Amino acid sequence: MPGLSLVTVGASLVPADPAQLLPAREQMAFTLGFHIILVPFGVAFTFLMLIANARGIRRNDETALLLARRWSQVAAVLFAVGAVSGTVLSFELGLLWPRLMGAYGAAFGIPFAIEGLFFFLEAVFVAIYVFGWQRMRPWPHFWTGVPVVLSGIGGTLSVVAANAWMNQPGGFTMRDGTIVEVRPLEVIFNGAFGFEAIHMLLAAYMVAGFVVAGVYAAGMLRGRRDRYHRLGLTIPLTVAALVTPLQIFVGDIAAREVYRNEPAKFAAIEAVPTTGTHVPEVLGGYYANGEVHGGIKIPSGASLLSGYSPSTRIQGLDAIPAEVRPPDRLVAIVHLSFDVMVGIGTALLALSAWYALAWWRRRDLPRSRWFLRATTISGMLAVVALEAGWVVTEVGRQPWTVVGHLLTRDAVTTSGNLWLFFTATVALYVAVGATTVYVLRLLRRRWRDQGGATEADVPYGPARDSEATPAAGQA
Repeated sequence: MPGLSLVTVGASLVPADPAQLLPAREQMAFTLGFHIILVPFGVAFTFLMLIANARGIRRNDETALLLARRWSQVAAVLFAVGAVSGTVLSFELGLLWPRLMGAYGAAFGIPFAIEGLFFFLEAVFVAIYVFGWQRMRPWPHFWTGVPVVLSGIGGTLSVVAANAWMNQPGGFTMRDGTIVEVRPLEVIFNGAFGFEAIHMLLAAYMVAGFVVAGVYAAGMLRGRRDRYHRLGLTIPLTVAALVTPLQIFVGDIAAREVYRNEPAKFAAIEAVPTTGTHVPEVLGGYYANGEVHGGIKIPSGASLLSGYSPSTRIQGLDAIPAEVRPPDRLVAIVHLSFDVMVGIGTALLALSAWYALAWWRRRDLPRSRWFLRATTISGMLAVVALEAGWVVTEVGRQPWTVVGHLLTRDAVTTSGNLWLFFTATVALYVAVGATTVYVLRLLRRRWRDQGGATEADVPYGPARDSEATPAAGQA
């Protein structure tokens, strides 16, 4: 590559990393880390909104309708913010990684084209749903929210398909460095799509459920024990509690699929320096100088989890050619991120079991303030686990952008001062994030001042005139 010097790595000569690589990766990590927090609210928070809406119509429940109306306003705000951050990400793909889009755009761009269609569909129905609260009858209005949920799921699956394709590329034929044939279905439904898609969707429902439940748990800790807060806690926490054990099960399957099909990433996840059998499962610890320092080692644990036998052979980092072997610092990041994700998932499973046991015994929330405290912080922990999971996926693929085809150092642009671009992007995102927090705080303050439901808040609830009540009863 022009303008690059050569450095010795082991016995091989490889190009030095371009100066633009570090700022490009830092910017992509920052913007993706920001945007991914918003994804669960487009996918799963709107589903919680519809649950409250349906409950309100079926049971003439004013409180549930009030929650649905207010949650729809929050969803609209977060959708607008997600549109801004997602648009920036789209431009970054072309500006920061021109080789990826230039050489592989014919395949890689297919899921993004589909995602664009879902985005516009979601935008249309978000507007109809929010606008329709005071203008439509109950059930027709409810059904306008269903495309919001479905398009959010479709858009997320499209982006996951693109990411999964980078991990296990397929569905294309290259000749002389140019894609000459694309098989769209194979691109979308690539080898990694199935488990990545389910894992991400379940993660979205966990994050939305625990975050929303945490907000109302915090209110209850401050003495707001009214039905509004109890229902606001019960709906999202029930969804999160149901999803969490499924996520643990799917996560186990996903890890085993990575073992079979992405051995380099699995070696980083388990911090396995050398190929062998009876590989221990290391909890914690830090990978440096080709070995794990500290941590708790479970004898043969990694081999047992991978192939149900202590004699299961796991490929180590030593089997990766030196010129494409991830450096120790990246292995350490992937290994610790995986531990954080699994550790938090286990803690959230325990919280879900606590809630389920109390509901099974008394059909009520646990009365302990420790339960409310745990629920309050569960949302933050779920977000951390979500971020950690994406670190495993993205950093675990390095040094590849498209595994086996395109190295990240070859995909990045080699012109311009990207640090300036990165600084401007951070400034934009800080402004957008601060504005979002400000708007949500204004909404919260207005709702707190209003107290209970008003006719404006519940346009077709039992507090309305006789025209709305029969429609709710007919439901």
